[in-house]
Amino acid sequence: MNHSQNDLQPLVRLSQHNIALLFSNYLLSQGIESVVQVEDEQFVIYCQNDKYQTAKETFDDFIQNPHDEKYQQAAWNSGSTTKVVNHGPSFFTTFKQQFLAHAGFVTLSVFMLCWLIFIGSSLGWQKDIFSEIHFFTELTPAQFFENPFRLLGPVFFHFSLLHIAFNTMWWWQLGGSIEQEMGKAELIQLFLLSAILSNVGQFLVSGPNFGGLSGVVYAVVGYVWWAGWLAPEKGLTLSKPIIGFLLFWLLLGYVDVLPVNMANTAHLLGLISGCFLAWLRFSNQAKNK
Repeated sequence: MNHSQNDLQPLVRLSQHNIALLFSNYLLSQGIESVVQVEDEQFVIYCQNDKYQTAKETFDDFIQNPHDEKYQQAAWNSGSTTKVVNHGPSFFTTFKQQFLAHAGFVTLSVFMLCWLIFIGSSLGWQKDIFSEIHFFTELTPAQFFENPFRLLGPVFFHFSLLHIAFNTMWWWQLGGSIEQEMGKAELIQLFLLSAILSNVGQFLVSGPNFGGLSGVVYAVVGYVWWAGWLAPEKGLTLSKPIIGFLLFWLLLGYVDVLPVNMANTAHLLGLISGCFLAWLRFSNQAKNK
């Protein structure tokens, strides 16, 4: 028996069209008149007035396990198969949300600047870009006032995909945690201190032809390492195996067994600066415990 629209009343609103159709088909198989209508970008299931309570109880069972075979079978019997599809956020959307949620403005700004410079270099402007941002050829006041950005510039320049991927991954992970827990000002201070010290130190050892965020990365490693030791309540921690791996990697650079040139001085000074800043920030808290 067919019912007019006036004999139907709204049962439930759903955001997924296929789920609404699947349940509507099941109600029909149970002898309950049902239709699905679009209202305000949602899908409203209408059912018979006189069977509303039965339909409601049926829906309560359905929503616990909409993948049950009996619901799909009802769709087959009605001649309208409906595959249950997960219409939740896509992998890309979820990844983007998590990526942005973990990192604040400072973390993302440094991250993006590194990648923009790397992309520009990969497109054929490597020499031009490096000539504009490499460290001073002489550490003099005149050169500093002529182009002060060179004091920081090398940290944004990377020589290979592996180089930038490794550095920006750790910067996003640890720098993002520091910015969330300690604020933007703390991360900016750590970035400036470690970038300047590691760049100056590396220049004094090897000259101006170097680049990479590695010194800053070792600074955030050192900061999180010592923060986890001195003030564990802050939630900034690194597991011992990861710390051991990064320290071992630093040591390998000094014994010169790696197939790439490592800015060892920048790494070491970055690590020291991060540990030092964390000690300044948290040592009093540790004493007061």
